[in-house]
Amino acid sequence: MSEKTIEGSGKGFLVLLLPISFVIIFLVTTWKFLLAFLVLLIGLNVWQQYQWQQWCQRVNPIFSQLVRENQGKITPVDLAIRGNFPGTQAKRYLDGKASEFGASILPAGETGEVYYFITGSILGNILDSSEPVKQLAAQPVTKEARSLLAAPPTPEPVATKPEPELLEPELPPPAVTEEAKQKLARQLVFGSLIQSELAKRLNVYSSTVYKRRNDPEFPEWSRNRDPDGIAWSFSETTKEFFPVDE
Repeated sequence: MSEKTIEGSGKGFLVLLLPISFVIIFLVTTWKFLLAFLVLLIGLNVWQQYQWQQWCQRVNPIFSQLVRENQGKITPVDLAIRGNFPGTQAKRYLDGKASEFGASILPAGETGEVYYFITGSILGNILDSSEPVKQLAAQPVTKEARSLLAAPPTPEPVATKPEPELLEPELPPPAVTEEAKQKLARQLVFGSLIQSELAKRLNVYSSTVYKRRNDPEFPEWSRNRDPDGIAWSFSETTKEFFPVDE
């Protein structure tokens, strides 16, 4: 190896050694200040996290109330207005809740984003509302079923004297089909109906029956919608609907 090669290698080593030496000297003389600064940053971060957790604890009741009132749909503006705090904090809070509960975030145009939180009651209403309700024609009921359910008697119409030239022979009442008898017998085999069966009978959504079942006026409401004028009541024990004895 020539002398020029050795001399060039030595100069290159000195060029690298000088900056490293300055860094080591700087760390040795200032490590106490650097350590104190690092501890201060960690303590400040911990304090900020503690304050944020305390703030979230105060906002949680407001958040729960808005979710119930709006059927799970909430925006940062709603939360900021209700809690009277900045919108940036409301958005940060909702982002954390969305990550915690797996909520859906959908754009809402110029108004920002909408957060959808699905609860058990909301999911139950969605499932009940998804059941199609068909238009049901009033079905004739046999005398045995009427006596069992104790339906109120139908008032007799006021007889009017027909014109002699318009008088037509009286037709016999339509006979109850065997299919209608079997269907009614299947529904009343245990003397009660479930929610979906009663909803079809009253020609309403199942969710409507669910919302009204504990209403004190539910029997009268169901009587007005029942094709045979039967009043129904709800049993909390069996979660079924029974005809009201008159």
